[in-house]
Amino acid sequence: MEKVRILVVDDEQRVRDEIAEFLTRNKFQVFKAGLPSEAFNILSANKIDIVILDIKLPEMDGLTVLKKIKESYPGLEVIMISGHGDMNSVIEAMRNGAADFFPKPFRLMDINMAIQRTTRYINLHSKYKELEKKFSLISNEIQKQIGHQLIGKSKAMKSVINMMSKVSSVENTTVLITGESGTGKELVARGLHLMSKRNKQYFHSVNCSAITETLFESEFFGHKKGSFTGAIENKAGWFEIANKGTLFLDEIGDMPLSQQAKVLRALEERKVSRVGAHDKIVVDVRVIAASNQELEKMSYEKKFRLDLYHRISSFIIHLPPLRERKEDIPLLLNYFIDHYSKKLNKPIKKVDPLIAKELVKYPFPGNVREIRNMVERAIIISENDILKLEDFQIGKTDIFDNINNMPESEEIWDLEVSEKRLIKKALERGNNNKSKAADFLNISWQSLDRRMKKFNL
Repeated sequence: MEKVRILVVDDEQRVRDEIAEFLTRNKFQVFKAGLPSEAFNILSANKIDIVILDIKLPEMDGLTVLKKIKESYPGLEVIMISGHGDMNSVIEAMRNGAADFFPKPFRLMDINMAIQRTTRYINLHSKYKELEKKFSLISNEIQKQIGHQLIGKSKAMKSVINMMSKVSSVENTTVLITGESGTGKELVARGLHLMSKRNKQYFHSVNCSAITETLFESEFFGHKKGSFTGAIENKAGWFEIANKGTLFLDEIGDMPLSQQAKVLRALEERKVSRVGAHDKIVVDVRVIAASNQELEKMSYEKKFRLDLYHRISSFIIHLPPLRERKEDIPLLLNYFIDHYSKKLNKPIKKVDPLIAKELVKYPFPGNVREIRNMVERAIIISENDILKLEDFQIGKTDIFDNINNMPESEEIWDLEVSEKRLIKKALERGNNNKSKAADFLNISWQSLDRRMKKFNL
């Protein structure tokens, strides 16, 4: 193990030598200096871990030396000693970053204990920095592969990355991701998949709100040829499709209550039976669920199975809404401007600084999805390579203008007509791309698809 390197700075040679001899006996590597200039020469030429520094020195006083050390070597720990110390000196030293303070005469054993404490702190701080670097690398890797919604330096997003790092390697633990719509729950699920050993296998995403009760068993567990009208061939269900990989159950709170026991059984037994078959198929699937609803509350209200909730919530990752991590908004803004200026082949050379200031004030009910759509729309409507505040319709969605601008005399609205009109306008804006239209309306594309069928669009 590498020795801890200590620099002793004291103008009294007797004190210097006494401390140095004691520390050498205790297996420390010791450097000595009688003047501040000598101390700085040693610091510039050697990697020092701890400095023991006298307050009363020639050339400059120890408090000034302490400040200069902290300016040049902010990670270096300093223990102060003094035969002329008063309470003001102690307070000033601690305020400027001293790790400890001892008045002369002192016991060498006390100095040794202070060094041990400081060494433990240095080791812990070093481990923390290593973990921070690791999480930063993980976060960067996730962002490369799954994009924007995990961008952020806020404490809340660092906590999310930390949680992801901890659970990604635990292969069979079911994870529940909670958070409002638009916070990036599916991207976190994909990130967990990419960070796991299953990353070479299939990631299958299922929107539970889009599955009809009649097709539920066939979709989840598959069916045997001839088991019902229309079953013209054998079909693998989603549990089989995701075998060895990850099955993501989005909006699990919308799963039909009558079917939840079957999913619970599959999770517990790790076996499924196709509709019309009697044999069991072993499946090795990691299940990640997500919901924007309060599942625990729903379970006590008998709207969601309590046993299924307990099964899927052994590890919960909560995604904070964007309004609770406002410091990340400028980062997201810059990311989306860069992303969409390239995607739309419309370079942006200048951005009005007022944009970021106004966006930070806005609560973003649609979260990251909303700021993404806002930036894309702003770049599309901007007249040149300069983004102005007026290009951003903050808090407004022009798709809804046809309702907002209705005269007040229209006391009775036909809701279906209005809904159909909104969907048509969203499709026009999205060039008939369902995903884009759904994003404009802040609903899932499956939900949009159901509404389009309802109105024969």
